[in-house]
Amino acid sequence: MSACLVGRRVRYDGRAKTVEDALVEGWRKEGRLVVHCPEVAGGLPVPRPPAEIEPGATAADVLAGRARILTPDGQDVTGHFVDGAHAALATARAHEVGVALLKESSPSCGLHEVYDGTFTGHKRPGEGVTARLLAGHGIAVFTANERPGAAVRPIPREPNPTSWRATEGPPRRNTGFRNGRPHSGRRRSPRRDAPPAPAGPPARPAADAPTPG
Repeated sequence: MSACLVGRRVRYDGRAKTVEDALVEGWRKEGRLVVHCPEVAGGLPVPRPPAEIEPGATAADVLAGRARILTPDGQDVTGHFVDGAHAALATARAHEVGVALLKESSPSCGLHEVYDGTFTGHKRPGEGVTARLLAGHGIAVFTANERPGAAVRPIPREPNPTSWRATEGPPRRNTGFRNGRPHSGRRRSPRRDAPPAPAGPPARPAADAPTPG
């Protein structure tokens, strides 16, 4: 969960965007919250200049190295945001997180919209880099306003030892071939009408016992 949503003053302006309701409080009491701020994890200070993905680019472009995240004076802070996104993914994996609740519109955590890169307060459809990276690795991402949707998704409390992620590798699957030839994945039972196997050579008779003299 974005750290600013639980009251931590980690936003660029040194403030928080606290979400207080029974749902979040219940998660907190149950020990389910894993709190993270990608920007701070990526090495940015608090407070800091605002930053936006450059016009016309997407979070996927930024993660692929094809676009930048800039401050109003043109400072390139892309590396901090990308590092923070990967730190968020590492934290999620370490805690077996399946659901992320993030702050909308952020160049890190935006899910449905982000600022358009002109620093005029206008927004456009798009994602932040952390939201894009988490979603791309199978984590269900929600905004703070979508808390009810997040509540219906299972939130793991500890690693599942039966999950393949906690073992040596993914489960084996039927590829349709065995020893280079097609097969159905099932063992064949012997044919009932198959002829019996040929008998081996007859046993040699035992030697005659010696006659007492």
